Amino acid sequence: MSPVFTITYFVWFLSETLLNRLLHSKSTDKQNADKNSLLLIWITVVAVIFVAIYIAFNYHFPIYQNPVFHYLGLGIIYLGIILRIASVLSLGKFFTVDVTIREDHKLKKDGLYRFLRHPSYFASLISFVGFGITINSWPGLFLLIAAVLTVFIYRIKIEEKILIEQFGSEYQDYKKTTSGIIPFIY
Repeated sequence: MSPVFTITYFVWFLSETLLNRLLHSKSTDKQNADKNSLLLIWITVVAVIFVAIYIAFNYHFPIYQNPVFHYLGLGIIYLGIILRIASVLSLGKFFTVDVTIREDHKLKKDGLYRFLRHPSYFASLISFVGFGITINSWPGLFLLIAAVLTVFIYRIKIEEKILIEQFGSEYQDYKKTTSGIIPFIY
């Protein structure tokens, strides 16, 4: 593996680790809403990455023959990282890695949130698609997308229950006009 791949994977892992370390809820926030979904996401992500890599190295179902596409996958990972950071910055002080409602919490409906209710998950999903492309394995790519999407949808259901409790009909109306995680699909 060339250094550019190692650096990209490291930057991706570092960005997620920093978000996880720095953006937890505070004691003044509503607690115990997460239902261990953050832990489930991390366990799933780590497990599915290892399984996808194992599949890619042991079973030959390539996505492409031209190695240039490896670099396309890297670009997609960086696109996901950039969109994820942009959505975190857009939500500002209301973004946490665990499900919570902050004091004076406001419903965000502009910027990236005008198009998607959960642009941060969409951005992460884009990075996983990029990773699946870099390992050049159809089964690995499908496994990554299916597993990550499943835990994200589980997490979204938890989040949206809390958001409906907090914002009521305002959030219900917002749900009617925006996609959840995949534009025009879900």
